[in-house]
Amino acid sequence: MANAKKITFDELLEQEEGLAKKTVVGDTLKGVVTSVKKHEILIDLGVQGTGLVSRKEAGFARNLKVGDEVTASVVDTEMPDGTVLLSLRKAVKDKGWDEIQVKFDNAEIVEIQPFDANRGGLLVEYEGIRGFLPVSQLSAEHYPRVGSADKDEILQRLNSLVGKTIKARILDANKKENKLIFSEKEAIKDGLAARFAELKVGDVVKGVVTGVVDFGVFVNVDGIEGLIHISEISWERVNNPADYVKVGDSVEAKIIAIDKERLSLSMKQLVEDPWLNEVEGLKKGTKVEGTVTRITPFGAFVQISPAVEALVHVSELGEGSDVDPEKVFTLNERKSFKVLDIDKEGRKISLSVAK
Repeated sequence: MANAKKITFDELLEQEEGLAKKTVVGDTLKGVVTSVKKHEILIDLGVQGTGLVSRKEAGFARNLKVGDEVTASVVDTEMPDGTVLLSLRKAVKDKGWDEIQVKFDNAEIVEIQPFDANRGGLLVEYEGIRGFLPVSQLSAEHYPRVGSADKDEILQRLNSLVGKTIKARILDANKKENKLIFSEKEAIKDGLAARFAELKVGDVVKGVVTGVVDFGVFVNVDGIEGLIHISEISWERVNNPADYVKVGDSVEAKIIAIDKERLSLSMKQLVEDPWLNEVEGLKKGTKVEGTVTRITPFGAFVQISPAVEALVHVSELGEGSDVDPEKVFTLNERKSFKVLDIDKEGRKISLSVAK
């Protein structure tokens, strides 16, 4: 080692200064925490000098203690006191975006915990990055199926998910636009595909009611969304689905159709159609008693038994096309009628006013 060049103190100082000058805004530096105060944190950066985390971010790093190793991003290299202004938040975010990108590229399933909600969906923080899970990307189990006007109930349902662990996939990750979108639907779609493959029309399934709307009832069948249309709730006329079920009820239903995302279900087809029994004794030409339940421009509907409603067409009220059914019938009045036709396949009965 006799030929080794000796480095003078001035040369060593010059090298260190050169290393310090190489630090630029945006660099990521490693250091050791030397001081933690309420409004600032000091970090030993070695040859790069001393780093300062300002009061603005001190709360973000409140769990740090002296001796901890940290990674931080350079915000300003020329502070008046000679320190390097650092951002721990930015470093955490940069690292978070790297982790997120890997999970996004690999379509990994991750666990998230929403910290807040609005009517559009759930607010999430994952790997230090704020993200969003739109309501449209929730599973059948969590989707707030309520009437479109019930905005407060939608928000109430979403708020019930705040703090709960939800499995999701990253639907979109864009660091430049600071956009991070999650989807619970995507996380369960593989399992749903297998479940769909096991189901067939005619199967009887059990599920939990997740929403009651004007046109029917939404049911969660082991993670698959099903719809019981209002016409499939009961053999009798249903005016309001809420009279039959409520959210949280367990129901049994028959699968009557299957598409890619949803089951069409029927509750009424699990019981015998009372209409067929009640029309068994009816014959063409016989007289029946009935109550007028609805009056329309084309005629009047008449209830002749609990499950059987028949129609008196306007053409049976007299000659000409200007006959007004409202002038012939009174709502809820009881009258005698004559059976003109019985169509069992179409579940239709035609009547005329008895003379």
